[in-house]
Amino acid sequence: MTQMRYDRDADPTLIRERRVAILGFGSQGHAHALNLAENGVDVMVGLREDSARWQEAKAAGLAVGSAEDAAKWADVVMMLVPDTTQPAVFRDAVRPHLRPGDTLMFAHGFNIRFGTIEPPRDVDVSMVAPKGPGHRVRETFLEGGGVPALLAVHQDATKRADALALSYASAIGAGRAGVLTTSFAEETETDLFGEQSVLCGGVSELVKAGFDTLVEAGYQPEVAYFECLHELKLIVDLMYRGGLGYMRYSISDTAEWGDYVSGPRIVDEGTRARMRDVLAEIKSGEFAKRWVAENQAGRPEFERRRAAERAHPIEEVGERLRAMMPFVGPVKVPR
Repeated sequence: MTQMRYDRDADPTLIRERRVAILGFGSQGHAHALNLAENGVDVMVGLREDSARWQEAKAAGLAVGSAEDAAKWADVVMMLVPDTTQPAVFRDAVRPHLRPGDTLMFAHGFNIRFGTIEPPRDVDVSMVAPKGPGHRVRETFLEGGGVPALLAVHQDATKRADALALSYASAIGAGRAGVLTTSFAEETETDLFGEQSVLCGGVSELVKAGFDTLVEAGYQPEVAYFECLHELKLIVDLMYRGGLGYMRYSISDTAEWGDYVSGPRIVDEGTRARMRDVLAEIKSGEFAKRWVAENQAGRPEFERRRAAERAHPIEEVGERLRAMMPFVGPVKVPR
């Protein structure tokens, strides 16, 4: 049985004795920086000097400097800029200022797993990866709770890497919910697979396919939106609280029977075989290689697909319906 660790297992003084640079102030960056600071940790946010986030971080009461200045000042550097920009930031701003015994941290193992960042051997390399978006890391922290996190140590030069990483996890609120030990490889491969096959790619395609099927059959787009997208949150909330069993307990017997007889027709052995193909491409590094090359080319295919997805009819129908439902807290994606 895998062991979960909590605040009671962490030494909060370890991270408070260090100076922590948070590179990036996006979803995860703002949550880590603010939660750490409110737990008594000395924090500096490192950003590009032309970053729109600079004033946000200052307004939040945090010390802000360039990525290089933050790395030079700190003895713990947490890399929270996007995966594809991390290698350049590491090379130009972080690597020159790492001293023996310093700690290099990540919230996702991508660049260590696929070798695009190679740290010096005399520093600790660890990971604290919250299993939720940064905004939830911040919100649950303010509510007195936390988001569970994965913890891994890639390099333990000081023999204290695990204890410091656990102290960091506790300081951002993860110790309230539970910290699970893993490896950089396991976190990276399962995270990419989950995103692509289920949480983002799989769900997005399933929702659109259901919507398109109903609309093509002559049903109202608005009804199709409610059935295939809007109600998804209600079902997932049941799963979140009590697993598949509680979801099935909570729905009608008719819906439960439909789950049993039709679900396996949608996700069949062919789907599972393609899932295994996706996982194999992730483990081999093929996906990472393609993604790095796409960024180096200026993201032409990424931007084409993003534009096409934003133009899907479900987006127009959904935006119109959400505007009539202020209780869902509708938001618009910046164009």
